[in-house]
Parts: sequence; structure tokens; C-alpha cells
Amino acid sequence: MTLSETGAQAATARGARIRPPRPSSKPNGQWKVDGTEPLNANEQFKQDDSGLNVRERIEKVYAQGGFSSIDPTDLHGRFRWWGLYTQRKPGIDGGKTASLEPHELEDEYFMLRVRIDGGQLTTEQLRVIGGISTDFARGTADLTDRQNIQLHWVEVESMPEIWRRLESVGLSTTEACGDVPRVVLGSPVAGIASDELIDPTPQIDEITSRFIGDPELANLPRKFKTAITGHPSQDVVHEINDVAFVAVDHPEHGVGYDLWVGGALSTVPRLGERLGTWVAPDQVADVWYGVARIFRDYGYRRLRNKARLKFLLADWGPEKFRDVLETEYLEYRLADGPAAPKPATPGDHVGVHRQKDGRFYVGATPIVGRISGQQIADLADLVEAHGSTRLRTTPHQKIVVLDIPEDRVKSFIAGLDALGLSARPSLIRRGTIACTGIEYCKLAIVDTKDTARAAVLELEKRLGGADLPAPLSLHVNGCPNSCARIQTADIGLKGQIITDDEGNQVPGFQVHLGGGLASSDRAEAGLGRTVRGLKVEATGIADYVERIATRFAGDRDGDETFAQWAHRVDEEALR
Repeated sequence: MTLSETGAQAATARGARIRPPRPSSKPNGQWKVDGTEPLNANEQFKQDDSGLNVRERIEKVYAQGGFSSIDPTDLHGRFRWWGLYTQRKPGIDGGKTASLEPHELEDEYFMLRVRIDGGQLTTEQLRVIGGISTDFARGTADLTDRQNIQLHWVEVESMPEIWRRLESVGLSTTEACGDVPRVVLGSPVAGIASDELIDPTPQIDEITSRFIGDPELANLPRKFKTAITGHPSQDVVHEINDVAFVAVDHPEHGVGYDLWVGGALSTVPRLGERLGTWVAPDQVADVWYGVARIFRDYGYRRLRNKARLKFLLADWGPEKFRDVLETEYLEYRLADGPAAPKPATPGDHVGVHRQKDGRFYVGATPIVGRISGQQIADLADLVEAHGSTRLRTTPHQKIVVLDIPEDRVKSFIAGLDALGLSARPSLIRRGTIACTGIEYCKLAIVDTKDTARAAVLELEKRLGGADLPAPLSLHVNGCPNSCARIQTADIGLKGQIITDDEGNQVPGFQVHLGGGLASSDRAEAGLGRTVRGLKVEATGIADYVERIATRFAGDRDGDETFAQWAHRVDEEALR
């Protein structure tokens, strides 16, 4: 049985139906249609002064004057162009998130996002990040599901030195946040996997070297997310990126890329769509540039909640999008191309795998992506002690270490275990990710990292003997914005304040079930289903997951996956 074999499953296949902006006398802010007159405060500040320009003020003015010297428009706008967000003030209840103004929620400290394109790191770079965490971020560090590393408790006074250290080893925070091209997701096993179709590193390098920090693309309608993979596991969550390139072997032209556009989740999820093209490796950067400029020129800017590329694609459709790309921006036609086949292996790369050169790569997971500056430094030491200097972050809050000699694998795995990074994790630990949550995020309503961690540890005790056929993906998000991809998980939890059995308002989650992206378990991506009234208290995650996992293990039909089961059974079975 496939997910398209029932009406309920088919209805979730591509995601929510998105209505384009209704025809009205008001312009939608499309630069090529309506002109470039700013239509809201966000568009105004971006035109008043590029976010790229704020770095000089940070280094020369704000780092000397401290938090109180920061201009509000820089603080709440342009700082993001350099990876900086104010973090949440401790002690503010999640029920107040929507009622307080940003300045009431924020502390005088920052989250800093270190941009890691393709997830590619050296041990030297890792050690520098660990040192910055220890010296300037109270030892904090989170692996994100965008292959970045985020630090917290950063003060503006520290930024000049932090940038100096990062840039001395080839790292940056340029356009790590903001209405810009964000980090380029890349296959964590690029260049080393024995079953790789093509190494996408040259394409990632060309995009980042040509376009990141380019003022021409520093004022997009909203964020612009990219993914590129040459691996048949399709390991970069391509369906939920604004633009993505997935390796495919064309019967006439050879190995190139299948082009996808218009994917994104948040509160109105929509999966990306194929344009039906085959993109040669030497065309990728120009095609990427064309898609980015379409977004810049035609994206809807009047309403910020309608400004992602998915809304334009919903309006135009893939045929028109392709035509505009080819005729207005590329000035040549792309070859038609086939879709990539269903992945044959998992895309999180956890475990031990032989490289094409005979050495091994080892994928390991912390619990819900949380590590520390000391762990980072110790990991760099461990990797070097086992003969390697290369590792990768992943879109699944994991780490993949490359180039381990065969006779050192056993020792390396033991070293990872000692650091709390498991290469042989339980199925629930392997499948669980969590966003930043209320601990630091001003948008969050509930705690995520500690809540999810406690649930994982408890579930490892309870589900040790359960007959689960594959990792059970549990994605925990602190608000509706889906940074942890709740709609594409087996069990997705969306944070909100709920009413318990005694009538008390408590932290909890709305439940999404049966979502997923293309993987070895499913041919196509699809969004999870919700059950009316199904909500779980934050303290009850382990109880709910144990109940639903046990029910699935006992009720599944043959080799049915959790997603297939969750879409098949009636609502009562999911409560």
C-alpha cells in the first residue's frame, strides 16, 4: 500500500491549498508588476539601508556602546542579516508570547547562527566554534535542522572578536538570517559516499561564492532556502525548500539535477514541486540565480505572511514558473528530465558506512541536537585522534564524521558514546528533533529541548522491547512556525497552551501524525493528519508516544509504515 491509495492520504500529498492574494485595488508589492515602493515597515527599513551595512555599525558603534546604544530598526531588523536575533528574556510564561511586544519579550543577549553551507566542517573550524561557545556563549550550542550551529547568551560587545575568530578559519554568519538566501543545505556525505551519483560541493561553492553577501539579493521578500544533494537517499529535505536540486541520472544527458521550487512549512505548509527539468552541473548556479531573482522581482511583499515563494508558485503553477525562468532569466530552455527514483537508504546517515576510498564515515546523534562548547572541543580532539580532520552537520540535527580508518572505527564509536553522541542510538533517539523552544525563542510558547530530551530518555526505557521496524520520527516544536518540521514527522508536536482535565491552562502540544518526506520508507512526501481535539500535555509526551507506538506495533498490516498506518486507522486509534 502506498500513501496515495486512500482519499485521506491523497488529500495530504502536496500540502495545504494556498490561495494567492485576491485581486484588489491594492498592489501586492511585486517589483516587476507594482514597482518598488515599500508597502510596509519591513520593506521600508530594507530599502532605507541594506542589512549588509549594519555590520560596520555593530563593530564600530554598538560593540562599544553596548545593547542600549543599538538603533531599534537595526536591532529588530538588520541584525538578522548577520545571524543575530535577540533571545527571549528568562521567566516569561508561554501564554504571554502573543500578547507582549518584542521589546518586552527580549533580553539583552543574542542568539548567533553560524552559517555552515553544505554542513562541511574541519576540526579546526569545530574547535573555534567550541571556543566561542565557551568564551562568549555560556557553553551553549545547538545543531539545527538547517546544518547550522546556534549559540546563545552572546553580547553585542563580543561580536568583533567572534567574527574575527570565525573568519580566520573560513566561517561566517553572513546572511544566516533575514530576507536573504539562507544556508545552502548539502548532502552530508558529499564527495565520499560510495553510492553517490555526483558530488554537489562544486555547485554549493559556486552559489555561495558568487551570491552570498551580494547586495543584489540582500532584499528578498522573505527568507530563501536552498538544498542540493548528489546522494540517492535524497538527504536534504528538498521538498520543503524554496529551491532544490536532486541528483538524477538522465537517460540521454547523464547525471545532473532535478529542479524543485516552492516548498516551505510554517503555519501554511506546502511541499515543493518539480519543474520537470534536467539541470546540468554547470547550469546549477545560474538556474539558482534565476529562481532567486524571480522571487526578488515577483514575490509578494505587501503582506509578510504571504511573502514566501510558495505563494507565488501556488498562483503561477510550475509550468508558468518554468517558462518565466527560461525566457526572462536564463534566456535558454532547460532539458526535460525525469524524477529521481525512490530513495533506497535512510538519509540521516546514522551508523557506520564504508566510503568509496575504503575508509568509513560515522553518523552520530546527540539528543535533540543539543551539545555544549566543551563537547564540541572534545569531539574535535576525538576526530583528530582517530586520524581525521573532516566532519559534517546534517539536516536532522546529527553529525557525520568522515575518513575513519577501519581499524579505528570501534574505538571511535566508544569515544562518541563517552561524549553523549551515539552512532547506534535507539530508534526514538535517532528520530527525535526539537526546535529552540521557549528557553531562548521569543516566538515559542512551550519548552522543547528539555521536554523532548526527558521524553526520549523515558521512552528508551519503555520501548526497549517494542517491535518497531524503523526509527520513529518525533518532531517537537515550540510554536506553530514548524522550525522542527512537525507536519513531515511520524509524530509532530506543535506547542500551545492547552486546558488539562482539571481546567488548568498548561503547556502542551497539538498532534500531527503520519507525515514524512521522500525516504526509503515512502516514495513521495506528504503532510501529517490532525485529529480534532487531540492534544497532549508537555508532561505526557512519553505516555502518548508509548501508547501510539505500541498500538502501531501490534496493529500494523504486514510491512506497513507508521505513516501508512496513521493515515489508515480511524481517529480513535490515534488518541
